[in-house]
Amino acid sequence: MFDVGFSELMVIAVVALVVIGPERLPKVARTLGHLFGRLQRYVNDVKSDIQREMEFDELRKFKSTVEDAARSVENTVHSEAAKTEGELDSLAKLDEPQPAPSAELPQSATETPAEPQLDLGLEPQSDAAPDAPRQRTAA
Repeated sequence: MFDVGFSELMVIAVVALVVIGPERLPKVARTLGHLFGRLQRYVNDVKSDIQREMEFDELRKFKSTVEDAARSVENTVHSEAAKTEGELDSLAKLDEPQPAPSAELPQSATETPAEPQLDLGLEPQSDAAPDAPRQRTAA
């Protein structure tokens, strides 16, 4: 604080002793000590208040940064969820069964019955060339 050495303090003490006198010097020194202690406590309180405000300000900035990041993540999740939901809806529309052409008859009733096939005992030969005549096999 002040750059005061021991020799300067001795000069101040001698001058105070001469000016104030030996009877009142202890009371004045005690009062000055109390005032100096109050001044130190006041300065320390102000320093701690300033430090506390600086830390509080840093915490506010950190809180706002975290809130911004949380909002960003939330918006990303919502947009991705909406995008995925839209894709699922479009896929669900593609997978929906087509309505029957006739609501009165089921699909199997509208088909024509298959013609009966006669087994004449002729089977195609897979080894033969496609132009080769088919041979009858014994059953």
